Amino acid sequence: MSLRACASLAFGRMAVALAFAGLATAAQADTVRVTVAHYSDATAPYFQKMASEFEKANPGTTIKIEDVSWDTLQQKLQTDITGGANADLAIIGTRWLLDFVKDDVAEPLDGYMDPSFKGRFIQPFLAPGEINGKVYGLPIAASARALYYNKDLLAKVGYPNGPKTWNDVIEASKKLKAQGIAGFGLQGKEIETDVYFYYALWTMGGDVVGKDGKAAFNSPAGVKAATMYKSMIDQGLTQPGVTGYSREDVQNLFKQGRVAMMISAPFLAKQIKKEAPNLHYGIDPLPVGTTEATYGVTDSIMMFKNSKVKKTAWKFLDFLFTKQPRVEFTSTEGFLPTTKAEATDPAFNDPDTKAFVALLPHAKFAPTITGWEDTAKAVTDAMQAVYLGKAKPADALNQAAQTANQSLGK
Repeated sequence: MSLRACASLAFGRMAVALAFAGLATAAQADTVRVTVAHYSDATAPYFQKMASEFEKANPGTTIKIEDVSWDTLQQKLQTDITGGANADLAIIGTRWLLDFVKDDVAEPLDGYMDPSFKGRFIQPFLAPGEINGKVYGLPIAASARALYYNKDLLAKVGYPNGPKTWNDVIEASKKLKAQGIAGFGLQGKEIETDVYFYYALWTMGGDVVGKDGKAAFNSPAGVKAATMYKSMIDQGLTQPGVTGYSREDVQNLFKQGRVAMMISAPFLAKQIKKEAPNLHYGIDPLPVGTTEATYGVTDSIMMFKNSKVKKTAWKFLDFLFTKQPRVEFTSTEGFLPTTKAEATDPAFNDPDTKAFVALLPHAKFAPTITGWEDTAKAVTDAMQAVYLGKAKPADALNQAAQTANQSLGK
């Protein structure tokens, strides 16, 4: 064979090799789309930073982040899924997960996990993402709920260490009203309006759904809880016009010193330190009626079954759940650790985090049942009617229970 022929053959082989190399590179040049829930103004920058770090470590891979408000997130996801335009990964309220599983759009994650990965998590926070023995969601965020109180205002009316019972809250609020201050901040608008009712329901010994799978919030405990809130409104012990206030609105009132007490999550402490550093606040368990309780909440990140880049999407999930990314996210947003490694970090060795962690033995999680969102809406509608004086507590809750039972299939 001539030198020219050899050279030509060698060149041809090189071209083929380069072509295969190009194909290999192209195959690895995945774009992973991630829909994230907007927790704060720090959310999008955090995920953009994580995307950049991952892209540097995985040349050719692109991570696209889309930041979406909680108020529109569920509707957006449903619209995207229907149109086949959903992302590869998405943060969701864990309570939505069962419906995604039933609709067969959620990818089970067990096949991607080894025992050491599963072992990273604090078990109570991993459990809500497990359905029918399979893991579909990883706990990206976790929190509990406690009573925040303004130490200066409460000290003036005889509660320097905060109220311990609902009777304390009411008595303190009466004294604060005499000083022209709203005692108790009550949410009546947007997401978690139903949950604000559950705080009182649970601490009165009631529950949202019974062991029989039927609505239980219209129990005597539920009527007592709703009646108490309505009575507080009527006596002027809350801010006026509660149905015009979302959780964020009530938090702003608290940060401004315009309400003396409210129930919220760990992230409010972060906001206070940044936005109202001169506010002296305390954190107490939820006021007790007959029972100690808190709301344990997880948000999950899930993978969609129709993703074309599952291996790379999983690789990004694996990265997000290593220690440093978790510590940065959880500490910045003001959540509770969901992995054992992050829980050991000094960032969480503070009194506020410890106060919330101490509540977890009494945590109530939203039940993983189909129809939960419709149940939540029925309760929200009922409580708004009660707050506005359009319906009596028992009537409103009984009507909501009928609506909820239809959604629950009971």
